[in-house]
Amino acid sequence: MSKLVLLDHDGAIDDILATLLLMTMANIEVLGIVVTPADCYVNAALNVTRKLLDLMECHHVRVAESTVRGIHPFPALYRRDSLIMDNFPILNQKDAIKTPLVSQIGQQFMVETLQSASQPVTLMVTGPLTTVATALDIDPTIEEKIKEIVWMGGALNVSGNVEKEFAPEHDGSAEWNAYWDAIAVERVWQSNIPLIVCSLDITNTVPVTAEFIRKLAKQRHYQLSDLAGLCYALAIPQDYYCWDVLATSYLDRPDLFSLKEWQTKVITTGSSQGKIKVVEKGRKILAMDAVNKDKFHNYLLKQWSKF
Repeated sequence: MSKLVLLDHDGAIDDILATLLLMTMANIEVLGIVVTPADCYVNAALNVTRKLLDLMECHHVRVAESTVRGIHPFPALYRRDSLIMDNFPILNQKDAIKTPLVSQIGQQFMVETLQSASQPVTLMVTGPLTTVATALDIDPTIEEKIKEIVWMGGALNVSGNVEKEFAPEHDGSAEWNAYWDAIAVERVWQSNIPLIVCSLDITNTVPVTAEFIRKLAKQRHYQLSDLAGLCYALAIPQDYYCWDVLATSYLDRPDLFSLKEWQTKVITTGSSQGKIKVVEKGRKILAMDAVNKDKFHNYLLKQWSKF
């Protein structure tokens, strides 16, 4: 039986690449995609998501726009990548977008999709947890329909990536998805939903390199490799890592990872907002602890050569 997955992403380069990867997984049934308006300009991110589904001829996958808002907006410098991707030639070969946008707002779409699912659903979240937290507030009974949440977020035993340039009053201990809305992270932490976290502790070990982009370039006759190469080329001037792609690969290849249990709490106030702190007698989570990097990169190259 296929694993049921509902994707919630926030429109950045790595979110789009995570979507690209997810849609190649043979044993995954994607019930829908919610776009949370965090690390993106949401209209552009919705366009890119729907154009990507058009490219892969996955018009049946439903896309919804979340209307939640976070506490600390992502910098415009980060969000503009969604505008650039929306103009990639490979995504604009047709005059109109075929994949529809559903009428429900994303948080309500999440509730309805979970309630109608035939079996418990894995939530794959590559952005902030605000849409999930809002859905839990709308209908707390959906907790029973969530098998697990796989989340790219947090920093457990390493520094965060919230820079002083963009958050002068922050101490740099938090990761951006958690910092965007620490209250939402705490809401999810209060639930009984199993949490599998892909934190900066592991993503810091898997940077995007020029060597990997060159390998993608050698198979650019495949449209997915070409698109992935364009996205990563856009990111290469930055310190960029396989954040969301690494997290999403776990759905299909958990054998590549080792997991470790931690007890944690979420810091929601003060200069450490969004920090997920390791404590005694805290909320238990499983964190991705290590990954076979060579096999992971080979897996990406294989998946992105399918179309």
